[in-house]
Amino acid sequence: MQYRRLGCSELEVSAISLGSWLTYGVTVEREQASNCIRRAFEVGINFFDTANMYGRGAAESLLGEILSTYPRDDYLLSTKVYFPMSETDRGLSRIQIRKQLDASLRRLRTDHVDLYQCHRYDEDTPLEETMEAMTEAVKTGKVRYIGFSQWSPRQIKAAHKLENVARFVSSSPQYSMLRRNPERRIFPLCQELGIGQIVWSPLAQGVLSGKYKPGAAPPRESRAADNKTSRKMRRFTDKRVLAAVQRLRPIAEQLSISMSQLALAWVLRPEGVSSAIIGAIRPEQIEENAVAADISIDCATVRAIDEALTEVLFP
Repeated sequence: MQYRRLGCSELEVSAISLGSWLTYGVTVEREQASNCIRRAFEVGINFFDTANMYGRGAAESLLGEILSTYPRDDYLLSTKVYFPMSETDRGLSRIQIRKQLDASLRRLRTDHVDLYQCHRYDEDTPLEETMEAMTEAVKTGKVRYIGFSQWSPRQIKAAHKLENVARFVSSSPQYSMLRRNPERRIFPLCQELGIGQIVWSPLAQGVLSGKYKPGAAPPRESRAADNKTSRKMRRFTDKRVLAAVQRLRPIAEQLSISMSQLALAWVLRPEGVSSAIIGAIRPEQIEENAVAADISIDCATVRAIDEALTEVLFP
């Protein structure tokens, strides 16, 4: 496993990290999740990502239960705040950040998280209040570093201009072969500000693994076959998209790697990308994907990928 510095922080995160969106505590039971996390440690993954809203606390609770059996110094833990946890609890106000952080720590069975992220930008709360509350969380020792997910360049710049507040060290954008928009403005800006990238959905909800075929029923136990999760990935399961993705198969075969490994190696290429978050329901998926951290792809391969997908790229 390869380890990379996360922005200007002191955190050395595994290039492949394990997430829990739509999986642990939601569609994946404890024994299965425990097997996946065990395999993650075995292959060198040290960074685990979750959020309070995943299963309304269920993902944090299950992750906390399982990780509590491992030494706390052996892993880095990230969670997020913003989305509704009840009819009245949501957003990035000072009160909510304090309340939700304490609740997350209880569920995660730890006294601190290594990274605490603003899951989205809160238009209803002054930015100054949000950043002061996040800074307070760092000063109390409950949070080591802070980050954000899916913020715009304007929002990132505004936060950076504030004085006497903690600095963001991470950005978490949706990024894959099919969705490349962070390359245009987010990556260059963050590189300038010392902010690393922890990218999510690098396999486009599993579509870039090649397991979904145009016109065919999705495999059993896959996200597309589950009514709870299939709606989250409809844009990626369009027949044109699936047909284009199949054109990646000979590219991967020529390199003697899987399509998932190709997709992950592709997102790990840009300077500033610290880690790619994968989701997994079986240990063998983790083992396969972890290999991608040590795969380099050349310019000719990148051009071949571009030619295969150029007609179906998402803005």
